[in-house]
Amino acid sequence: MNEQIKDIGMRLRTLREDMEITAEEMAAKLEVDIDTYHSYEDGEKDFSFSVIYNAAEILGVDVLDLISGTAPTLSMCSMVKKGKGYSVKREHEYDYKHLAYTFRNKKAEPFLVTINPDPNPPVMHGHDGQEFNYVISGKMMLYIGDISYELSKGDSVYFDSSVPHAEVALGDKPAEFIAVVIK
Repeated sequence: MNEQIKDIGMRLRTLREDMEITAEEMAAKLEVDIDTYHSYEDGEKDFSFSVIYNAAEILGVDVLDLISGTAPTLSMCSMVKKGKGYSVKREHEYDYKHLAYTFRNKKAEPFLVTINPDPNPPVMHGHDGQEFNYVISGKMMLYIGDISYELSKGDSVYFDSSVPHAEVALGDKPAEFIAVVIK
């Protein structure tokens, strides 16, 4: 597993222990079995965005505290130049760039997401809040519960993100979209 995943697992364990939450309690709150939870903390299993997002909520920290180990500091404005978002390479088909990583107390988490084509079936995840997706390039399929939407450049969708969902690139080219997760 890559170093970023191991670092996130270490921060997750440290914050959980600082909050005096047992691994069993945390696993239950994240709705995963204890073995899966331990594999997250040990850096042996990749995190879905939902796990990171929900863990941050449970621990009362910013998502970036878990991802980068650095707390955001700006409170009036955060500007990010093209290509300079905080990169989170997790699951092999997803590449996230956080577009407001220096802003603290965010009410929303904006990301530039690139999805590479993957022949495997999508893994559905849910997290608290709502989500807005706007397709910048390529084509993708968005699965929400039992519904699916084919989206192309310029299409958008707003949905209840507690419903399990997944995005998949269609064709042989990546899809790129803006995802805004609202708390």
